[in-house]
Amino acid sequence: MSQRHPQAAIAPQTDPARFCFIQAGWHADIVNQGRDAFLAEMARQGVPRQDIDLLEVPGAFEIPLHAQQLARSGHYAGIVACGLVVDGGIYRHEFVADAVISGLMRVQLDTGVPVFSAVLTPHHFHEHEEHRRFFSAHFVVKGTEVAQACLRTVASLRQLTGLAAA
Repeated sequence: MSQRHPQAAIAPQTDPARFCFIQAGWHADIVNQGRDAFLAEMARQGVPRQDIDLLEVPGAFEIPLHAQQLARSGHYAGIVACGLVVDGGIYRHEFVADAVISGLMRVQLDTGVPVFSAVLTPHHFHEHEEHRRFFSAHFVVKGTEVAQACLRTVASLRQLTGLAAA
């Protein structure tokens, strides 16, 4: 069995038009707000729902590996990660946040497929209603923003490809 070089990406046969939204399952009621806002903004921008795959993983820590596999497939123009990393679990949230963001950056640099983060890591999060309301609303904003960033970046990269080919 041949092994793939860790930085090798499978080049797509055509310019991919699909997107994938990967979300962590922890605090799903809050994170779902980001997903729903992302889908709504993509629809407003003319991206058909059938061109967006949704994937849920257990937690934010698992997102980079899934993003890597998706990026290597050559089927996606952009991949979006969404999660809420809070203090109080097995790991300090700084450790998890750094691992996730570093992993996502490595995926996009290694594969050339843009990967976007709506993985939020509040300094203080408490399970009381005020924080849950605040972060639910904040994820709506971040879901919209990440959809806009995704589409603008994909368009910019396509323009760069055209310039480089000229």
